[in-house]
Amino acid sequence: MSSSRYRAVLEKIDRVHREDPRTERADGVDHPQELLYAERMSAWLAKLGPSASETLRLAVRCQHIRRWAIPRSDFPAGGDGYRAWRTALSRFHAEEAGVILRETGYDTDTVERVQTLIRKEKLRTDPETQMLEDVACLVFLEFYAARFAEKQEEQKTLDILAKTWLKMSPRARDMALEGPLPPDVRSLIDRIVKTS
Repeated sequence: MSSSRYRAVLEKIDRVHREDPRTERADGVDHPQELLYAERMSAWLAKLGPSASETLRLAVRCQHIRRWAIPRSDFPAGGDGYRAWRTALSRFHAEEAGVILRETGYDTDTVERVQTLIRKEKLRTDPETQMLEDVACLVFLEFYAARFAEKQEEQKTLDILAKTWLKMSPRARDMALEGPLPPDVRSLIDRIVKTS
């Protein structure tokens, strides 16, 4: 994955991520949220699928491209509003990724494949879509689940973590159990594993 085009597209993608007005502190430094998320996604993909295709690497890096442009607050509260927001985001991220890839000289087949992966089509039957989902779940569990849990009732957190666990492949579950989960998240995952 060292082609000049691949390096150029990663630079373009990360330039967009750097535009995120929201920041997150990590290792004592403030980072644009979506740049940090993209870096975490790529790092987990390198562990889970070190020989992943270029299209999957691109989809992983673009999964949240310009996410700040469609805030959750633009949609109604509750489950239906959340699902509508997520659907709008997946389409938006796929479209935004397509623009960047085309500008960098990627062919139509590659662009469409990356967009298919970002929209998570054929989850469970397409190994690359499943790997993207696994990576997203692993990133959530390691970096975001503890913060989510702080704001929720324990039962709601357990429900969300159980749904996350069900979306993951057996290999990703094993990696989660072997990986650096925050202690509170690990404790909840252990409870889910025991009851499933």
